[in-house]
Parts: sequence; structure tokens; C-alpha cells
Amino acid sequence: MLRALSALFSSLFLAACGDGSDVGADAHAAVQAGAVLIDVRSAEEFAGGHLPDALNIPHPEIVAGVAALGVDKDAPIVVYCRSGNRSGIALRSLESAGYSAVTNAGGYGALKPVWDAGG
Repeated sequence: MLRALSALFSSLFLAACGDGSDVGADAHAAVQAGAVLIDVRSAEEFAGGHLPDALNIPHPEIVAGVAALGVDKDAPIVVYCRSGNRSGIALRSLESAGYSAVTNAGGYGALKPVWDAGG
């Protein structure tokens, strides 16, 4: 019974996680179509490498930063961080503030090869 539950959990976890390539490709396509790309990592992390044309707004400042840019609440926004955790927090903050087209693209390390390959 324990082995069956373990196998079920593993298969559900792997199916839910995937390899992120679809999310990265979809995010890249959205940015190419005009979505605002925001890196929500710290300024130090951003200085160490970021996706082309990304803006840096650390996740604790995301709502004020996006508002200061004058981004329409229905405009597409793509956020990313190191692993997807802080960008998930940023997504929830933006959605709570009324932004309706926010995508959490996940982690920089997984996205960089997608951007380097052109989507």
C-alpha cells in the first residue's frame, strides 16, 4: 500500500512540475508579443545576470513598481525570479492589486536557455 501511494505521489508530482519548457516558451512568446518582463529578484541578483529587456522590481516592491511604470491592469506581465517562489508571491500580489494578466514564468536558470534559443 505504501509503495502504491509513493508511486502515485511521484507520478502526480512529476506531471505537475514538468520540465518548465512550455512555460518558458509561452513566456518568451508573450514577451515577444509585448508583455512586460519583470525580474523580481534583488538588485544584486539582477546585476549578476538577467533576461534581455527585463526590468528589475524586487518582489516586495512589485505592486508599487508596476504602478509607477503606468502598466495597465489588463496588460500582460511576465514575472520570474531564481526558482519561481518569489515570482509566485509577486503574481499573487499583483493579482490582489487587480492586475489580470500576470504569468509566473518560474526561474531564471530554466528561462535563460529558452531566451538564448529564441523561444
